[in-house]
Amino acid sequence: MAEFEGKTVLITGGGSGMGLATAQRLVSAGASVVLVGRDADRLDKAAKDLDAGDRVLTVSADVSSAADLDRVVSEAGARFGSLDGVFANAGTIAFGRTTDVTEEAFDQVVGTNFKGVFFTIAKSLPILNDGASIVVNGSWLAHKGLAFTAIYAATKAAVINLTRTLSPDLAPRGIRVNAVSPGYIVTDMFTAISSTEEAQAENRSHVSLGRLGEAHDVADAVLFLLSPRSSYITGQELVVDGGLTTSVPLG
Repeated sequence: MAEFEGKTVLITGGGSGMGLATAQRLVSAGASVVLVGRDADRLDKAAKDLDAGDRVLTVSADVSSAADLDRVVSEAGARFGSLDGVFANAGTIAFGRTTDVTEEAFDQVVGTNFKGVFFTIAKSLPILNDGASIVVNGSWLAHKGLAFTAIYAATKAAVINLTRTLSPDLAPRGIRVNAVSPGYIVTDMFTAISSTEEAQAENRSHVSLGRLGEAHDVADAVLFLLSPRSSYITGQELVVDGGLTTSVPLG
């Protein structure tokens, strides 16, 4: 029997990148998935690519809106009855010097990356089964200071801490809460920022394993944390960065 046979997992930011790669792994392992994202066309394409019929539900929603998340949970419950896992993956980024950060940009990043993660989890709890697993998407930037990323990095530090504080809160129900923190992962967001080969080569030079990560590298870590194989792990952060954060490449 496939490892996730009969299980249902909610994935925000599920239309592309790490969210979609995780959905692909889950569907291959027998799961049903609820894909949430703001771009309905991207979600439709993701569902076609997954080619899993009724095991895929797409819901166009903005995670920074509590009302939208209520609708997500309602539709997920109506289709599948309950959830066995959540991957709170949706995120956005805004670069800028401190003096250039606008209130609008601040609210957008905090609303998606922190408020969105918190309420994705909170709104899911009524239909989340006891013994379920929640995984939050953090970032290596919570551990190293990089100029122009203050707001983004702060939100990622916040959600990593959230895994530690929610884990004892939800432990009486057997629900585990953990985080993955990716390094340089080749996704649409990454290539929009590091759009040239020179920029990507510079990023690669800081990674001990000598390569940029792929979305499936993170997806594999998420599946481990969602699965019973991690049943005695909660309140933890799994850094998936090829050694970027903690080691120095030989050069």
